[in-house]
Amino acid sequence: MTLAPPTAVPPGTLPPDPDLAVLAEIERRVLWLAVRMVDAANHDRDTGDGVKVGGHQASSASLVTALTALYFAHLTEHDRVSVKPHASPVFHAIKYLLGDLDREYLTTLRARGGLQSYPSRTKDPDRVDFSTGSVGLGPAAPLFAAVTRRYVDAHFGARARSRFVALLGDAELDEGNIWEAVADPATAGLGTVMWIVDFNRQSLDRIVPGIRIDQWRGQFAAAGWHVVEVKYGRRLREAFARPGGEVLRAYLDAMPNERYQSMFGYSGAELREQFCSGAPDEVRALLAEVPDAEVAPLVGDLGGHDLGSMLEAYAECDAETDRPSVVFAYTVKGWGLPNAGNPRNHSALLGRDQIASMRAVLGLSEATEWDRLDPGTAAGALAARRREELHSSPRVPGLGIAVPAATGVRAGKPVSTQEVFGRVLVDLARDPAVAPYLVTTAPDVATSTNLAGFINKTGVFSPTEQPDWATDSLLKWAQSPQGQHIELGISEMNLFLLLGQLGLSWDLSAQPLLPVGTLYDPFVARGLDAFIYGVYSGARFVVAGTPSGVTLAPEGGAHQSTITASIGLELPGVTALEPAYGQALDWLLCDALGRIAAGPPSTTTAAPYDDGSYYFRLTTRPIDQAPFEAARERYGETMLRRHVLAGAYRLVDAEVDGPQVYLVGTGAVLPEVLAAAAELAEEGIAAHVIDVTSADRLYTSWQRTLRQGVRTATAPSLAGPLRTVFTARAPMVTVHDASSHTLAWLGSALGVPAVPLGVDSFGQSGTVADLYELHDLTSGAIVNAALAALSL
Repeated sequence: MTLAPPTAVPPGTLPPDPDLAVLAEIERRVLWLAVRMVDAANHDRDTGDGVKVGGHQASSASLVTALTALYFAHLTEHDRVSVKPHASPVFHAIKYLLGDLDREYLTTLRARGGLQSYPSRTKDPDRVDFSTGSVGLGPAAPLFAAVTRRYVDAHFGARARSRFVALLGDAELDEGNIWEAVADPATAGLGTVMWIVDFNRQSLDRIVPGIRIDQWRGQFAAAGWHVVEVKYGRRLREAFARPGGEVLRAYLDAMPNERYQSMFGYSGAELREQFCSGAPDEVRALLAEVPDAEVAPLVGDLGGHDLGSMLEAYAECDAETDRPSVVFAYTVKGWGLPNAGNPRNHSALLGRDQIASMRAVLGLSEATEWDRLDPGTAAGALAARRREELHSSPRVPGLGIAVPAATGVRAGKPVSTQEVFGRVLVDLARDPAVAPYLVTTAPDVATSTNLAGFINKTGVFSPTEQPDWATDSLLKWAQSPQGQHIELGISEMNLFLLLGQLGLSWDLSAQPLLPVGTLYDPFVARGLDAFIYGVYSGARFVVAGTPSGVTLAPEGGAHQSTITASIGLELPGVTALEPAYGQALDWLLCDALGRIAAGPPSTTTAAPYDDGSYYFRLTTRPIDQAPFEAARERYGETMLRRHVLAGAYRLVDAEVDGPQVYLVGTGAVLPEVLAAAAELAEEGIAAHVIDVTSADRLYTSWQRTLRQGVRTATAPSLAGPLRTVFTARAPMVTVHDASSHTLAWLGSALGVPAVPLGVDSFGQSGTVADLYELHDLTSGAIVNAALAALSL
């Protein structure tokens, strides 16, 4: 069976409404352009490497109707849309027809500098609201963008109403993060959200046996969502109204998915025979009245390919103003193509003869195949009008405020970086220029990550005023539309998804914010996919992972992070920071928020290594602040702050006349490093202590000079931040409450022997001293490592 060809509107399918007929013409052109883009990428372009370019003609085809109806008859300039990854060609085809994409890009799908495989906010030449690619995250992003809009409207005045729309594949509903997002109380009541599920019942490998619609319908309904099913098109619905129609519907509803999909391999009389095999007499009688040529259009008339039905569903969702909506649009993968419904069509490519046939049927030639719609036609006129209606002005990413260089936090006793983090936020909440834009969020760990002070001052956000039944004298959990903390359930995926959308509020809600999130550091890895998604999309936020490392000794190996420092260093678009001392944290946090307030580096003079978000790795271990104060006295505040922000400074400048060694530490291990330096000094060894506040910034500056040398065929120089701290050539020991390799590269950067100490196995419960001994982080182990480095 083949679907009604995309070259003609099947008679009787559409009502006598000229707009639907015009939309059908646009729909056909969209399908053609999407299919031809993939074809050109694979057959017209010589990659020179023999690797298949790929693309998804069939997966694109199943959403042509839904996207055509959206963009050409439903959306406004204020709406924001997430498009499933494999429908990227359809999205770009629509953007081209709307005049938002130059023709030259149509032949650059999956090419360098061209159209990306999947919609990308940061890489595509046309405007993309939400990046997609890692399935499950694209649909959740608009949900949290709507959470962000609700917050923005409550604090800064209502914006023009936006609808947040996501088009997703049905297989994406297998992703756990989908249900974490749907079930979180923070996402409840969002009547501006609409998900459109491409319910084609095919995954990458197979036709999915059975249909899980009842399960999914129940899950959405239980979470308070409005559920719409667009199962059958108007032609079938008209047939259901005829004698025997109810039996036909029951027969179709009961038909196994695998059998229904197999029908697309037949047509005419052969299709009638296959379809009626085992059918009730009423079905046979009803189909006897249908000519052979019209059996396929009738049997294949699914609602997801009926423009009128889809528009009706969108309107029904608009009427639901107090809860999100989900539309299950029954579709066929490969709709309108020769391989429709084929179980192996996911990434299959049409042959050149099939492309030529499709081109000819559409009345196009090789000279006109890439043309836009003729502006003299009704379809061309509609496209031109929609281009004007959907045009939106560029957003301004910066806040235009000055975040202070420091809050002036002081500590006369040992204090942890987690405690100082909370105190700095409270101080910033007192700054009238900064306070309105601060917003915090946490996955049910706000108080245990030291956000209680901020919450006491600013309150918890709720769309409506809530009574406060709490009796805790130390925490005021006051919930109101004025609150500035958004509490989430225990889901790190939701945390990073929300942080990502808060960090894009300047674009999607026309209001820049200063987002700050906290979580237990080991669970950065649990939310990593959403973390990557946010920074890949260009979001800018601050996140604190705390407590971190085996320094969280009593909690045991399940709560002791080891690889998170490496994640922070390696993740593009993130600056990882791990200060040991309170004043250093104060400077770094204020600097990070100041850079976010100023806007992306492309619009400011911000340092090139700061192009995204900021990840602070903190600890609950109280540390004596006196060594830092001594360094401040020696450097002067201005110079010390400059070194702290650059990534490292000399905490101890050894004055011993003897062999030199660098003891390089970061974060909570500095007391042990200092003790080791004192022991080495007693043995006549000059041990300079380097406090690395950001291994990320040091590594980035080193790599920048190396790449410059490689690209210009010149000898690279030593990066400035390294040159100013490591003034002499000497062996080193690196010490880190994290995987030892995180700092091990410093030896290579400086060309000296290095002994890296760190945590390279899972921890266990115990005291800090116990755990440091187990992982060779004690002062004695550091002394021995220094002697080993000197011997090398």
